[in-house]
Amino acid sequence: MATFCCNSNYSSLLLSLSFSLLISFINCSTLPSLPESDILLAFKSSIKDPSHFLSSWSNTSLIHHCNWTGITCSNSPSSSVTSLNLQSFNLSGELSPVICDLPNLSSLNLADNLFNQPIPLHFSNCDSLVSLNLSSNLIWGTIPEQISQFSSLEVLDFSMNHVEGNIPERIGLLKELKALNFRSNLLSGNIPGVFGNFTNLVVLDLSENPFLVSEIPSDIGQLKKLEQLFLQSSGFFGMIPDTILGLSSLKVLDLSKNNLTGELPKKIGASSFGNLVSLDVSDNKLSGLFPDGICNGKPISSLSLHTNNFTGSLPESINKCLNLERFQVQNNGFSGDFPDGLWSLPKIILIRAENNRFSGEIPEIISSAAKLEQVQIDNNSFTGTIPHGLGSVKSLYRFSASNNQLFGGLPPNFCDSPVMSIINFSHNMLSGTIPEVRKCRKLVSLSVANNSLFGEIPHSLGELPVLTYLDLSENNLTGSIPSELQNLKLALFNVSYNRLSGRVPFLLLTGLPASYLQGNPGLCGPGMPNSCSDEGKVNENVSLTKLGYTLISVALAVVVIMAVFVLFLLHRRSKQKSEMGVWHSVFFYPLRISEQDLVMAINEKTAVSSVGTFGRVHIISLPSSELVAVKRLVHTGHHSTKALKGEIKTLAKIRHKNIVKILGFCCTEDSIFLIYEYLPKGSLGDVIGKPNFQMQWNVRLRIAIGVAQGLSYLHNDYSPHLLHRDLKSSNILLDSDFEPKITDFALDRIMGDPSFQSTLAFESPFSCYVAPECKYKKKATEEMDVYSFGVVLLELVTGRQAGVTDSEESSLDIVKWVRRKINIADGSEHVLDPRISASSKEEMLGALELGIHCTSVMPEKRPSMAEVVRSLQTLGSKSSSRRLELQLSSSSDSSSLPV
Repeated sequence: MATFCCNSNYSSLLLSLSFSLLISFINCSTLPSLPESDILLAFKSSIKDPSHFLSSWSNTSLIHHCNWTGITCSNSPSSSVTSLNLQSFNLSGELSPVICDLPNLSSLNLADNLFNQPIPLHFSNCDSLVSLNLSSNLIWGTIPEQISQFSSLEVLDFSMNHVEGNIPERIGLLKELKALNFRSNLLSGNIPGVFGNFTNLVVLDLSENPFLVSEIPSDIGQLKKLEQLFLQSSGFFGMIPDTILGLSSLKVLDLSKNNLTGELPKKIGASSFGNLVSLDVSDNKLSGLFPDGICNGKPISSLSLHTNNFTGSLPESINKCLNLERFQVQNNGFSGDFPDGLWSLPKIILIRAENNRFSGEIPEIISSAAKLEQVQIDNNSFTGTIPHGLGSVKSLYRFSASNNQLFGGLPPNFCDSPVMSIINFSHNMLSGTIPEVRKCRKLVSLSVANNSLFGEIPHSLGELPVLTYLDLSENNLTGSIPSELQNLKLALFNVSYNRLSGRVPFLLLTGLPASYLQGNPGLCGPGMPNSCSDEGKVNENVSLTKLGYTLISVALAVVVIMAVFVLFLLHRRSKQKSEMGVWHSVFFYPLRISEQDLVMAINEKTAVSSVGTFGRVHIISLPSSELVAVKRLVHTGHHSTKALKGEIKTLAKIRHKNIVKILGFCCTEDSIFLIYEYLPKGSLGDVIGKPNFQMQWNVRLRIAIGVAQGLSYLHNDYSPHLLHRDLKSSNILLDSDFEPKITDFALDRIMGDPSFQSTLAFESPFSCYVAPECKYKKKATEEMDVYSFGVVLLELVTGRQAGVTDSEESSLDIVKWVRRKINIADGSEHVLDPRISASSKEEMLGALELGIHCTSVMPEKRPSMAEVVRSLQTLGSKSSSRRLELQLSSSSDSSSLPV
């Protein structure tokens, strides 16, 4: 009996120990967890995938989850997921923390999607995560103090989002970071003094945060491993700290487009930055001398110091920059002789030194610059002759040296480069004749105005297939205008103030201002003071009356010519400025385009079909084959040039996924050319207006959300707050994935409010987008923009253009049409576009209700754009659809909508 009890107690003890061990195994996660395929499907379940990029993610398929789209697994037999790359998949929805259940996930890349939420701190639970990339999404909000929870990360990329507020000090606890990228956000305030903690950091990018107001932190010099530092286009001010010289591994330093002052650290060229490849401090307020010894022992390939207040001469040490490719020092106060060795560096591609006080000659040794593509040295004091070696540089496509003191003749091979496109030697002291230019088959622009050239205009100019800008004015050219020039499609032809004679070829008279031919008394032709009466056909028996009339006509012609000549002399300088080239240009992105390119490209062939309120848009191909959109506005003179630049720069700083980028602008006294990014799908208005218009509802809803987000950003998030004031479907452009981008925003700031309003007043076909109160309220409001958005939303819901209605109701715009249809039929469903599947009816009804609220007659009853964004974002979920159904049913029972 005792033995039994002992055995019984032993058995109980053994059972208890077994149970305890089982609990320990569970607590220690030794039991099998969910299969990785189930974890991935759970992660997918909260994501919206309208383009079906994740269609392979399915347990029903025979494809192993390691072969699903975007998945990378380890090579070990367990085939564990190590990397998830879903970049550019057009995804949205919620980012679930379930992804952290993948035990070996080291890299998570969700860049270039539409995730709209705060920074997902739950990813810090991914214990193996080393790299997190959420760039180019709609991530918003501030950086929380809990950012330090990402303690194991080596790569953190939140660039191209809407992250705002200060950078918290606790970010300094991420000591394992090798790359930190906050580029193009809305960060503000001072930079905390914790960046010295990032001892492993290789890449640091805080660029394009215009609301940062900070000095460059001095502890940044402690980052001995830092190779790339990007601080451009932000709000950094003050002097560049000497501690920056401690960045011994630095290869790329970009401090451009800030408010930095003072001088460059003196040792920046002599002994520091032994690995430096690129230095850009352009567009600041820096002063002092060019850094001597900048190339001593360094592989530097790009130097950009332009648009500052630097003075003095360039050191001879610049000749030692054997790896230098791009040299930009334009818009400074540099003087002295330009180093001869710079012209012949073996890798040099670009030399820009315009708007300085450089002197010296262009040496013959330029012929050895085998890779040279572009030279701009306008507005300096260069002397000497144009070297024959210039024609030996076969890669040269632009050479511009206007407003210097060059003399001698044009060498016969000056245009022998097979890719030469732009030549400008105007306003020099050149003499001799213009050589034949048959080899220059790609020449687009030739300007040799205001020199002392003589002889005849070469007939070979008419053989150049793409020559469109030809300025030979203010020389001593003689003879007739070659008829071969009629073969060219000239956008500008100026031979004024020479000594030309004879009949002007008829096609060259068409559309040319008279001033482009003035100052040549010997020229004749239809519409000119001299009508080219044929010799030998005068009747010897002509009556005295006819002779009298002839003498009177000649006298009147002489008087007219003299009067025009006197007027021209009085206004000669102003005409030169407006017609020939006192241009003010700012490019916010690297564009290979000149003012002449813009003038030549503004024609009927490049104009798009639709005409905007403030001018036609032209699609122009750059020499790099990249397309840009250019809108030409009338310069009303409301702003000075400086103020105009300031206004456009304010708009160009806008960085939002749903707002078109302004790439640059050029302006003269009478015109403003705004250069925008090109979007291939055209405008939403053009798409809706097509007879075969077909677009799924999820695409329409995504367009509406994008437009609302862009407009809300202008109203609330961007500083200064902006109004669009001309929102309509033709000002909503679509990219290749139908992502919407708003254009033509805040043009009142550029044109001036009086000119803006007077232009807008003549746009009767688009008045249906204008809020009713615009007729009696002078001050623009956010509610007016909300009304315009509501009209666009009604277009998307109904599939109808705002200004086009049924023939029997031609007087009704879309707002009145929708309200009348709803009242007559006592319901809303028949207003919806019948081409959309019935499965989307609930979301469409919700959007219809929102559109009606946005277009309320009473401005105070319209929602804000922030509320509109939130309402649209809820339409996709089932719960919000049910809620909207209840709201719509209750509202339809209460009362009908007013017409």
